[in-house]
Amino acid sequence: MDYLRNLGSAAVSTLVQKSGINLPFTLGQKVASCETFWVLYDATKRDDGSPVSVFEYDFVHPLNKPTIPLAKNALRKLRTIRHPDVLKFMDVAESESAILIMTERVRPLSAALQTWASKSQQERQDWLLWGLHRVSVALAFINDSAASTHGSVRPDAIFISPSGEWKLGGFEVLSNPKDDNPVLYTMGGLIPGSMSCAPPEVKKNGWSMLKDGPSSAADSYALGLLLHSVFNPTHPPPETSEPPHPPPQPSSRGAIPPSVFPCFKKLLNPNPKARMTPKIFLDTGMAETAGEASGFFANNRLVKVCGGLDNFSLGSEVEKATLLRTLKESASSFPPEFASFRILPSLVTALEYGGASAATIVPLVLQFGKNVSPDEYMNILGPLIRLFASPDRGTRMALLDSLSDYADKVDKKAVVDKIWPNLQSGFTDTVPVIREATIRAIVLLSPKLSDRILNNDLLRHLARLQSDPEASIRTNTCILIGRLGPTLGYNTKQKVLVPAFSKALKDSFVHARVAGLVAFTATSECFNIEDVAAKVIPSIVGATLDKEKIVRDQAFKAMELFMKRLETHAASMPETAQVEGDGNASLVVPGGFTQASLVNSATGAAGAFAGWAMSSLGRKLAPGDLQSTIASTSDERPLTPSNGTDTPSRTIPSTSFAQPKGLQLGGSNTNAKAVAVQLAEKVAAEEGGNSTWAGNDLMDVNADEGDWNAFESAPAAVVSRFTSAADLGFGTSRSNSPKGEDDWGTMDTLASPLKIPTSTLWGSPRLTSRALSPQPQARKLSSMSGISPASSHRHTPISSSPALPADPDPAPKSICMSKEEKANEMARRKEERRLRIERLKGQKKTAVSAAK
Repeated sequence: MDYLRNLGSAAVSTLVQKSGINLPFTLGQKVASCETFWVLYDATKRDDGSPVSVFEYDFVHPLNKPTIPLAKNALRKLRTIRHPDVLKFMDVAESESAILIMTERVRPLSAALQTWASKSQQERQDWLLWGLHRVSVALAFINDSAASTHGSVRPDAIFISPSGEWKLGGFEVLSNPKDDNPVLYTMGGLIPGSMSCAPPEVKKNGWSMLKDGPSSAADSYALGLLLHSVFNPTHPPPETSEPPHPPPQPSSRGAIPPSVFPCFKKLLNPNPKARMTPKIFLDTGMAETAGEASGFFANNRLVKVCGGLDNFSLGSEVEKATLLRTLKESASSFPPEFASFRILPSLVTALEYGGASAATIVPLVLQFGKNVSPDEYMNILGPLIRLFASPDRGTRMALLDSLSDYADKVDKKAVVDKIWPNLQSGFTDTVPVIREATIRAIVLLSPKLSDRILNNDLLRHLARLQSDPEASIRTNTCILIGRLGPTLGYNTKQKVLVPAFSKALKDSFVHARVAGLVAFTATSECFNIEDVAAKVIPSIVGATLDKEKIVRDQAFKAMELFMKRLETHAASMPETAQVEGDGNASLVVPGGFTQASLVNSATGAAGAFAGWAMSSLGRKLAPGDLQSTIASTSDERPLTPSNGTDTPSRTIPSTSFAQPKGLQLGGSNTNAKAVAVQLAEKVAAEEGGNSTWAGNDLMDVNADEGDWNAFESAPAAVVSRFTSAADLGFGTSRSNSPKGEDDWGTMDTLASPLKIPTSTLWGSPRLTSRALSPQPQARKLSSMSGISPASSHRHTPISSSPALPADPDPAPKSICMSKEEKANEMARRKEERRLRIERLKGQKKTAVSAAK
């Protein structure tokens, strides 16, 4: 049989090659043939690869030459008559040797009848009545709307679509009396087996007598014979088909339903004028009034479902709800092909364009889609995936709730290109239910998301959701991160997992904290051993004292797991990291200290810290900063440290020292201490007891263009009481300071903030560099004695710091001076400052040389 099929396809291919036809399809296997008239092939459309059927008529065959006009009539009528219940014409390839008509994919009715023979009686009866209903609709359209006669209504003229619907074909003799050359009245007898369905008047007077009679007369009689043949395929034709044409008896009914039998008798009436027409037969079957011979179509569940689906967009809400409820309750009883290719596409169309309730339709779409083959699944559910772009929340919620039914059948490209771009809007939706459903959906879609989405886009949304107001969303977010952990990139694991789970441990919701601990445990293999010791365990250990027992229990389980990892790793480590044979190897102490540099006295510590203070000043200020000035400004914002960057308007003058190699406690600090003491003494002597840093601020002597008007009108400046050495934090004292006062009391005084009026601080040129100098952050050294906080907030060793006396020569009050006196006073001070700066620069260079 396969050989014959292949031979038939090869013959058609050879025929096409000789004729030079460019086919819009690719021929497949041969399906059936009507003797030598038509040959039916399965085929594939070249444009999109969709399945189609091809009817081939060979002009070269010697038996087909008389019927060539019939083949051309079939092509012409199939092109012009379009109806849902008529075989759908798609394309044609014509030549002098053949006609190849491409239609929708169909199969002969005879093959479908054999399949349905094994079904139950009720299922088979419903399917047959549904099919006869579709044929009756098509005949009513041809007879009434087209005013034509089909002339060949028989099983060979009916085909079955993939959805199980009956399609009327066989238009070889379909004619209208007004046609130029109606073939039915002259060539009707050339159709093979045409006399088996011919009415009595045709058998008696020939086909030409139909031209003057009703257009439906021949088709009505043929419809009655078709009804008998499909319900009783093994029975002979009814006796009424032969003279003297007696009416059918109830005993000959066979499997014909009792409600249909009265109409069956009327269809076979020998009198064409009294014969029931297909239109009346259809109306009788669709009548909803209770009667013995009516309603057989209206009560058929397949007919009702098709009618509801066809008019779904026009129906009321009550009718829609009734239809959807019927589909839900009878979903398992529908034929598989009917559910997959008739109900399913109609529901998808209604869902996309009809505005129906998505919460009800989407589950039905997925339920009926279970029987669709994997190759056709995307074609059926493609519109469903496009619904993710819908802004309707009901549609989105229904899609997310049913995601488990189709997530495994959607390919990766569809997820990345079509689902994800629209799905991520759910993370920021204002409705919490949508946000939570979106989080749950990621679990199913994550295997098909790209690495970029997983490690970048998705984590951004999850980081924001960890601060969501809804506790359940925060909990599910942590759970989702834990499930995604093993699939993340290595660098992403190191950066994301510990902070995310640690944040969950601080959540006020108890189940969120439990989720954080469970996530730590589930992703234990994602952390290297260093992170376990330095990050994971410190994050978990606090949960062991949680107020909730469920959290504490889970915390101890997690601690046990990670501690076992640490113990196992530690057991595999060497006992020491020192190199054998190196007798000079010294013990490395954390923080950069060595045994050789540790000190056991406060004196050594003080000296070491004095050297550290000088090195810090030398590192932070460049020598060029000594030449800069502090600009006068009215901005009241406090100054902050520069953090390594220069600010032109607030450059801070200072003294630069040589930078030691670092802090070495107990090391050689004699030079550092000597430099500190020497510099402090020189600065103190230069000040002369009544000229402090605050009272005699350094300034740019070349700044002649500065605004001095503020000096004339400003109140007297408050002179700083800081001593130069103490201000530097070197631990040295002034040579003329009293020695009988409490050192700690002096430090308390110095540590208090300096209170300077804003107008004086920001408006007067007498602003001191001490008041504007950025102060380094204090460091806590509780183990070192003799270290106290200084006014600069820098811990420095204090040897002696007596209370500071009041300035014996306070600044003169400019408010009592005349304008000329003020000008002279300013000129004098300007010259004094210039000389003092030059003197200090020389002293600094001497001190640096001595320190070296």
